[in-house]
Amino acid sequence: MRIEVTPADVAASRYAISPLGEAVSALRLCAGQNAAAALTPWVTRARPAYQRLRRESPAVGALLALLRHGGYNADFTQPPPDVAGREFADELAVVRATPLAQARSELARNLAGPRSTPPAYARAIYRSPDVVDLLADAIEAAWVTLVEPDWPRLRAILERDLLHRAGRLVAYGWGAAVADLDPRLRWAPGGAVGAIEVSHADSRVCRLDGRGMLFVPTVFGTMITYIDPPWPFAVVYRASGVAELLGPPDPTRPEDALDRLVGRARAAVLRALAVPATTSQLVAQLGLSLGGVGDHLAVLRDAGLIARTRTGRTVLYRRTPLGEALTGLG
Repeated sequence: MRIEVTPADVAASRYAISPLGEAVSALRLCAGQNAAAALTPWVTRARPAYQRLRRESPAVGALLALLRHGGYNADFTQPPPDVAGREFADELAVVRATPLAQARSELARNLAGPRSTPPAYARAIYRSPDVVDLLADAIEAAWVTLVEPDWPRLRAILERDLLHRAGRLVAYGWGAAVADLDPRLRWAPGGAVGAIEVSHADSRVCRLDGRGMLFVPTVFGTMITYIDPPWPFAVVYRASGVAELLGPPDPTRPEDALDRLVGRARAAVLRALAVPATTSQLVAQLGLSLGGVGDHLAVLRDAGLIARTRTGRTVLYRRTPLGEALTGLG
C-alpha cells in the first residue's frame, strides 16, 4: 500500500489518543490474538479478569472472533478518534450510532473468504438486530475490566509519545515522523514530498490531497491503517517506551549510580515514575508490597524527588525536575 503526501499534509496531520482502541487491543492481547512479549507481566496480571469477562459475556467472544490478521476487520468496532481529547464514552457513542446496514456490510466483508468459521453463538450475535449494541457492550466491558483501572498511567504513556512524534513531524518532516513507527511501514521520499509505504496485502495507492494523516499511538495494539471512507486516513502504531513503563524491573540489570545512591528498590520506584502512577499501579508493576512502595514514596517525596497530585479520589505521583535530573545518573 502506498499513501502519497504533499507539503499541505504536514499542517493538516494530527495526533490523537483512542481509549476505545486501547480497550479492544487489550482484549485481543489477553486473548493471545496479538503478541507483545514486553507486555507479558501486564497480561499475566490481567488474565484472571479477562477469563471472567469471557465467561460472563458471549459478545466478548463474538468480538474476538472477528479478528482477521492480514485481512479486513470491521471498522465500526474500532473507529479512529475524530478529534484529540476524546473520552471513552464519546468514542463508544460513535460505535453505538453505527447504522445497522453499515454494520452488516462491514461484518459480511470481515467474515468473507476462506477463514475459520466463527462459533455458532457468535454467528447468532452477528445476525441479531441488536448486533451493534451487543458488540458495543463487549467493548465497554473490556474497558471497565482491563483498561480503565490503569488509564491515567496508560494515557500518560500515550501522551508522552504523542508529543514526541508531533514535534518530530513539525520540526523535521515526514521522514522523521514515520521513522521507527513500525517495521512494516517506511518513508519513501520523492515527488513533491513522498509517500508512506505499508507492507500490506492491499496494494492500493492513496493520496491525502491536503487532508493530512491521523497518527494514533497505542500501548496494547499493533499497527492498523485506515484508508476507507467514512474514516480519516489514519495509522495506529505502538508507542515507544511501553516495556520499561509497564513491566517489572530487570533483575539482571547491573547496579548503577542511582541504585547505589538511593537503593535499588527506591531507584526502581523513581524510574517507574517516568510517567505518573498511583501507589497501586506501582505495586502491580514493581512486585513490591503496598507498605514498601508507600515507604519509598514517602522518602522520595521528603527528598523533593517526587510530588503528588490529587484528581478526584486518585492520587498520582510524578517526578519533580530534581527527580528527573537524578534519574539521569542511571
